[in-house]
Formats: sequence, structure tokens, C-alpha cells
Amino acid sequence: MRWEDLESSNNVEDRRGEGGYAGGGGGFGMPIGGGGLGLGTMVVIGIIGWAVFGINPLVLLSMLSGGSGYYQPYQQSRPYQPNTEARRTGTPSDEIGGFVSRVLGSTEAVWKDVFSKAGQTYRPPVLVLYRGATDARCGGEARSAMGPFYCPLDQKVYLDTSFFQEIENRFHGCQGKACRFSQAYVIAHEVGHHVQNLLGILPKVQQQQRGMDRTQANQLQVRVELQADCFAGIWANHENQREKDRGRPPFIEQGDVEAALQTAAAIGDDTLQRKATGRVVPDAFTHGSSEQRQRWFSTGLRQGTVAACDTFKSGT
Repeated sequence: MRWEDLESSNNVEDRRGEGGYAGGGGGFGMPIGGGGLGLGTMVVIGIIGWAVFGINPLVLLSMLSGGSGYYQPYQQSRPYQPNTEARRTGTPSDEIGGFVSRVLGSTEAVWKDVFSKAGQTYRPPVLVLYRGATDARCGGEARSAMGPFYCPLDQKVYLDTSFFQEIENRFHGCQGKACRFSQAYVIAHEVGHHVQNLLGILPKVQQQQRGMDRTQANQLQVRVELQADCFAGIWANHENQREKDRGRPPFIEQGDVEAALQTAAAIGDDTLQRKATGRVVPDAFTHGSSEQRQRWFSTGLRQGTVAACDTFKSGT
């Protein structure tokens, strides 16, 4: 992956030096019940890692979604109390921060072009870099163990880059240099949720989930996540073409796509369930099987159009 020549983004909010989170709103305000976890919480949970707690994402989701027999809108146990320090956005100067900034900048250029051609305006998200924990508009707090997530309430992506090491070392989702493209895929997936939010998909899905039982809500959530995978593929397709149009070598290098597909397989619901419990329960899927995640990323990468990513009309 040739990332060094990508445009940097100024929309990175670097909180890594804040020294921990001391704000209020402790923990998550979970919308739970017969409809399963609401969309806001599911997007917040995102690609949950085993980084800190060593808890399988699907086990954690099961723990969080049980209990009530009805759907409750998003609410918090205590009022959200953000850190009142002025936080600047810009381009981090360290290598990993620079990498994240350049990938984000690339997504901004690609989606700005895609939206413009459709007669729309793309408003980029802010990406929050943090270590350990920080305050977040969704649930009151972001923690490393949650993995990267997109919060539709403040239109920010939250990322502790320690998750990148988890992909390689714990999930075995990539090896060596090609891990850079896997890491970019993770960022592009979360930006994909932002695109869904701008297109009105996330609010519509959340409304639909309110009248569903848990199995139906999970099935709809899978379609949301697979579409974000497909949107990540669109980003890679367009960035590769942009580099070619400039007369530069391809953005995607040998082994990159294979690494992204390996990562998609490693975090598929069936793979995670099998590792955690030794069996697969499709009704509990929330992100899609390994095969589905690979297939939809490949669809976006191959076709490069939003229309090709309509996971809601397909059989997934």
C-alpha cells in the first residue's frame, strides 16, 4: 500500500496526550430489549477487540443485549459530561498518526468526489485518536477494548491504534507490511458508517429495528456492517484509480487485497463464534460471516459504486 503520497487530513483530533479520561457519563447507555441492541450501540461497539478484557465481541454483545422485553431509545445512565478542554484538529506528526491522517484524507477526497458526482455535498467526519479511554458522545466513553467505532451523534470515528496490533497478533488478520492495508480497511469501514449516516441509512435502520425481535434486528444490523465493508472497497477502488490517473504507480500493492480479505475473514462472526464457543449461531450474527465480509469488500473494490453496495436488497 503506497500511503506516503496520500493527502493528509486536518480532521484528526489527537487526544493521545490527555493522560486518561476523567469525565462523567460512565459506561454505556444501552438500548436493550426485544429488538436487540439498537443501531447506535451496535455501531458504537463496532469491531470489538479482545485487547483489554479478552472478551470475545459476540460474547460481549450477548451480555449487553439481554434482559428487557422492549426496545428503548438511546439513553445514558448519567448526563454526558465532555472534557471541556479545547481540542484542536490537525495532522499528527508521528508515523502512526500521519498514517491515520493520510488514510482519512484519502477517504475525504474519494467520498467528496463520489458525492459531488451525485449532486451532493460530503461533510467529512472527525477522527479521534486516543489511548486507553476518552469521553465520547455515544455512551459517554470510548475504551480500547471496544475497538474502532463511529458515533453518529457527534459524527466522529474513535480509534485507539493499539487495535492495529490486535489485528495482527491476536486475530491473525494480516502479516507484515500488508497490515497497513488491513489497517486502512478498518478506518475506511468506520468512515463507511459515516457515509451511511449522511445518506440517511443509519437513522432509517434504527427506526426499523424498533419494531423487530432480536433475530430480525441482528439480521438488519448485518446488512449495515456489510455495506460499510463494501463502502471500504469503494474507497480502495477509487483511490487506486486516482493514483493511476495521476500517472503514479498503483495505490494497492501486491498482497494488500489478500491481507484485507484475511482481516475480513478473521473478524467474521462465524470465525469469532467458533473460536469463543466451538459452534456457530447465525441468528446471533451482527457483522456478517467471514465469507460475507470478504465478498462485500470485494464487491465494492471491484465495482466501485454505491449502487453495487445495496446489501439491503440482496440476499447478503
